[in-house]
Amino acid sequence: MKKMVILTGAGMSAESGISTFRDSGGLWEQHRVEDVASIEGYERNPKLVLDFYNERRRQLPTVKPCRGHELVAALEQHFDVTVITQNVDDLHERAGSTNVVHLHGELMKATSTLNPNDPRQIVTLDADHMDIHLGDKAADGSQLRPFIVWFGEAVPEIERAAYIASEADIFVVIGTSLNVYPAAGLIQYVPSHAPIYLIDPKEVPWNSLHRYHHIQKGASEGMEELLKMIVLKAWRNCSR
Repeated sequence: MKKMVILTGAGMSAESGISTFRDSGGLWEQHRVEDVASIEGYERNPKLVLDFYNERRRQLPTVKPCRGHELVAALEQHFDVTVITQNVDDLHERAGSTNVVHLHGELMKATSTLNPNDPRQIVTLDADHMDIHLGDKAADGSQLRPFIVWFGEAVPEIERAAYIASEADIFVVIGTSLNVYPAAGLIQYVPSHAPIYLIDPKEVPWNSLHRYHHIQKGASEGMEELLKMIVLKAWRNCSR
């Protein structure tokens, strides 16, 4: 079974109604990144940061996976699929994807302020207790914080993601500007023989010599077109 690796960004979850950070009207216009997505902002005003992510977390039960999420999950019937996502929501899992790597953390998890990447400190929040408050403690006694990789912090999963990308037979990029590193650098690890499909309605800067096919549509429409292309290619190969 061929290995398909799918890198997804904010454009995927935007179709489910989750606000993006970078687009007009997005979350960055309501909050400075330095205040809510950096360790300095957290140390300066932990309550603001906790409340910001509590609000994001409360939104999750009100949204559903879009058609694009569902089609990504459906690909597991035909390929060995790994999803590498920059998104912190759980929409891929809720759509049925079984192998998801979260580069930037997971909104429904909390961890230790002192040892954020220690697996022993990471806890999964549930629908009845999804807020994190000042005074809530991790197993090591430190303040619980969102299990989110903030700007300036190391990305623990990036080496694993690079290895996964290096084994791809097909690589798909959906809904990401490819402006955020190190995630954007994953295309450099894709083998030269593997076709790359980019699904995004906007022009995206491409910093690689690797050729790619741009499907200039949103996540759901783009995935529909990709499936047709893959089916057509398989049919042509079988008819030879």
